[in-house]
Amino acid sequence: MTLLYDQPHQFEPLLPSEAAAHGLLEKAHTLLGLAHQVTGRADPSVMKPLATLLRGMNSYYTNKIEGQHTLPSQLESALKKQFSSDADVQRKQRMALAHMDAELWAETAYAGADWRSLFAPEVVCALHAQLFEHLPEADRIVKDPNQSELNYVMQPGAIRKREVRVGDHEGPAASSVPMFMHRFAEVYKTTRMGELAVLAVAAAHHRLAWIHPFPDGNGRVARLHSHVLLQSMGLSNGVWSPLRGFARTQSEYYKRLAQADMPRHGDLDGRGNLSEKRLVEFIDYFLDVCIDQARFMATMLNMQTIRNRIKACLAFESSQPASGIRMDAELALYMLFTSGPMERGEFKQITGLASRTAERLLQALEKRGLVRSDTPKGKLIFGVPFHALRFYFPNLWPEAEAQA
Repeated sequence: MTLLYDQPHQFEPLLPSEAAAHGLLEKAHTLLGLAHQVTGRADPSVMKPLATLLRGMNSYYTNKIEGQHTLPSQLESALKKQFSSDADVQRKQRMALAHMDAELWAETAYAGADWRSLFAPEVVCALHAQLFEHLPEADRIVKDPNQSELNYVMQPGAIRKREVRVGDHEGPAASSVPMFMHRFAEVYKTTRMGELAVLAVAAAHHRLAWIHPFPDGNGRVARLHSHVLLQSMGLSNGVWSPLRGFARTQSEYYKRLAQADMPRHGDLDGRGNLSEKRLVEFIDYFLDVCIDQARFMATMLNMQTIRNRIKACLAFESSQPASGIRMDAELALYMLFTSGPMERGEFKQITGLASRTAERLLQALEKRGLVRSDTPKGKLIFGVPFHALRFYFPNLWPEAEAQA
């Protein structure tokens, strides 16, 4: 019989030693630079609708990793409260919406919070609660893969009371999970800001999954936790997330997670109970994913190319029968993207059209979501509707582009 982990020292090291972290710190430095490029590229009024759209993408990808994703069109329908008649698809739609709601809740609830405080057990439990508490009981049934006991309903935010095994990994004893969670917070909350903090986010992703604190939903919670940490540190601004990268390299993601579960191999493999080498490899993979995602969005938000993408979108929209959209909106839309909200009169003036023609154009743009406003007569804001994604941010979410 396998001896269960029951002492927190058994999942050390939680961070690699200084010598082992040298190359990782260089990558973390690269990520910090890219992240700050992304956050300063577009007006904040553009970032907000983009972040809203990307919550849908994050939901799609994190659930895809679990093998429970919806098609982007099904997700879009669910956002309109139009659910599938297929019970399984409907369940997946509910889970997709639950992730989006939990992500928005976390970004709002922890806005301005010290990122170090987000390692606290109560924060991790709150994320789990937000993911699952609005789902019906039927969606929260935990099925015993060994059929050794009856299935049961998972309680949102509640630490598990049963033993678990995931692949070759035997989770720590249920009675010891609170001690492991306390040690998890104790170590990571003392990390200093900068490159080492980025390493802590990566390492914590694995160690949280290793603890497996809940009966189900641990992968989703670990990914959401990493997303919120990066947001709280001011690195993602809601417009990039490692979740997309994890899903696009899913086999590698699972491989690196599993390998980091391994015990120390010899005297040259750190001084903890678990392998330092494998932890370093996981952090290295995590950083590569983040760098790739941040670099991609930095490219997408390039001011020199976004105008051409706006032009391409307008060319398509204006070619549609009776759309009412004209290429004359190009400069005005570009200025909305780069400079932020503007008065309706100013927008119409920039188009160079006669007043009535400009008004019809503006109405057509609003109908398609290419511009939006918080009030009927309020300032105009650049819109990022689902259907424009393939023009504004090509290859960001290919599965959604294919259905647009």
